[in-house]
Amino acid sequence: MFEVEAWTSGGKKVEKIVCNQKNAIIGKGSDSVLRLYGWRIGSDHAQLVEADDGIYIYNNKSKGGATFVNDEEVSEYGPLLDDDEIRIHNYIIKVSQLGGKNKSSNDVASIIASDSDVIEKASSGHNKKLASVASNIEAFENKLSPVQIIYKEWQIIVHERLLQKMDLRRLDIHEMSDDELRALTEKILIGIVSDSKKNKEFPAEIEENELVKRVLAEAVGLGPLEPMLEEDDISEIMVNSAEEIFYEKNGKLFKSDVTFSSNQAVLYAIERIVTPLGRRIDESSPLVDARLKDGSRVNAIIPPLALKGPSITIRKFMKQRLHGEDLVKFGSVSPEMMKFIEKAVENRQNIIVSGGTGSGKTTLLNILSNSIPDSERIVTIEDSAELKLYQPNLVSLESRPPNQEGKGEVPIRDLVKNSLRMRPDRIVVGECRGGEALDMMQAMNTGHDGSLTTLHANNATDCLSRLEVLVLMAEMDLPSRAIREQIASSIDLIIQQTRFPCGSRKITSITEVTGIDNNRIQLGEIFCYDQTGYDENNKVEGNFVATGQIPAFYETLRSKGIQVDVSIFSKGDA
Repeated sequence: MFEVEAWTSGGKKVEKIVCNQKNAIIGKGSDSVLRLYGWRIGSDHAQLVEADDGIYIYNNKSKGGATFVNDEEVSEYGPLLDDDEIRIHNYIIKVSQLGGKNKSSNDVASIIASDSDVIEKASSGHNKKLASVASNIEAFENKLSPVQIIYKEWQIIVHERLLQKMDLRRLDIHEMSDDELRALTEKILIGIVSDSKKNKEFPAEIEENELVKRVLAEAVGLGPLEPMLEEDDISEIMVNSAEEIFYEKNGKLFKSDVTFSSNQAVLYAIERIVTPLGRRIDESSPLVDARLKDGSRVNAIIPPLALKGPSITIRKFMKQRLHGEDLVKFGSVSPEMMKFIEKAVENRQNIIVSGGTGSGKTTLLNILSNSIPDSERIVTIEDSAELKLYQPNLVSLESRPPNQEGKGEVPIRDLVKNSLRMRPDRIVVGECRGGEALDMMQAMNTGHDGSLTTLHANNATDCLSRLEVLVLMAEMDLPSRAIREQIASSIDLIIQQTRFPCGSRKITSITEVTGIDNNRIQLGEIFCYDQTGYDENNKVEGNFVATGQIPAFYETLRSKGIQVDVSIFSKGDA
């Protein structure tokens, strides 16, 4: 069993795999264990073979070109040392045995502890190769602590032994429930670690229970992401590569001190997320949107598009149902603004929630939906289901990507058209990002008042400009004036949501669309957030302000004899 790790010559990690066979093909062919890309690389460019005395590499006389070890062209070389550097085209490859002749975990820790002495000796010019190795150790140490390196090495070893034991037992894991599989896997892992301790090969630096917990999470769960998913304070998780995991906590970014054992482990985690949803991710479809069981949104992208390795971004949602009072408590909105927003939803105003990435648009959309009466029928339409509405008469629709043959795609636009035949009182589109914007506006204009959607934009003016561009994507060849008239007659309010650098999320503007004049859509701001500066903790400070404008639908309600509180629009602090 041996480990193969590859980088580009520019230092970007490509892949890290564990091979439990006696040989491994390197090349661009589908049978290659380590797949490389480039016109100078053959389908079976080179081969690694494990012998009794170590690992050997053989060049397969590829038309593509040569194989180099330590900058010397070779047809056969071995046994490879841990610091031998294989070069094929513009890829750098290193090979090391696991559980065999390679360095023990204690050796790794001791090398890292003394790497400053190594670098000092090497810098004198006596041994350039030694200097290169020492520099690599130093770069790796900057990423992981010595103990985390040992954990990572043993996660790989124990995971491989787990797969061997499960294979020997010929277990049909597809017939097991998640709980049964987790319990069985944990029992086998405890036995593997116990055997390692009996054989006196288990390192003293790491804890037995922690190692079992990490490997169990990686084998049947989402690996190091599971503890983060359990923490309510963490709102977003970002996996840049197997060794780089960041998370957002209370609006600020932090780097995690735990990692995946390999890029392959990240891929397994992605597959466990997308497979139950009927979605796929592979070289022909290297990016996917999905969701977790709790509704958290997931985006994943893999090589060759992701250069550092498979990447995952998880947007978590609060487990408990949020209400308008919660936003007031968080300081995201004033009580008067929240009162107005709830009144607007109740009275069937068509609303766009506008904002940047991570500004809280979907969370606000969920809160707005609380004000929709239970007596109304609602149809929600999303790319990946995130909205959580609690009305009894609710239909939730989700778009579908194409299959492996490129067929079977059902885009959001088709779902919006279909929803019109489902007798909805209101249509809620998770996000407009294409030609569905035209269908959405037509629905708002034809008896589906009170519909809601979100849009990426920096302010109300940008929101309308982007909406116009999205309508043009419907390829209906409409004149600019017709599009603007459609927008002015269908959209009532734009609520602007903003995320500040300190992590605070606030509703910074509520704007009414008042009509169209001289081919320009007229806007009237009702409430805004007046930023005054930052406090001693670098948190944004400011006041929610009413501009004095009274929205048209309040005047309509008042003319019908319905009591409304217009005092909330008095100019000044809201």
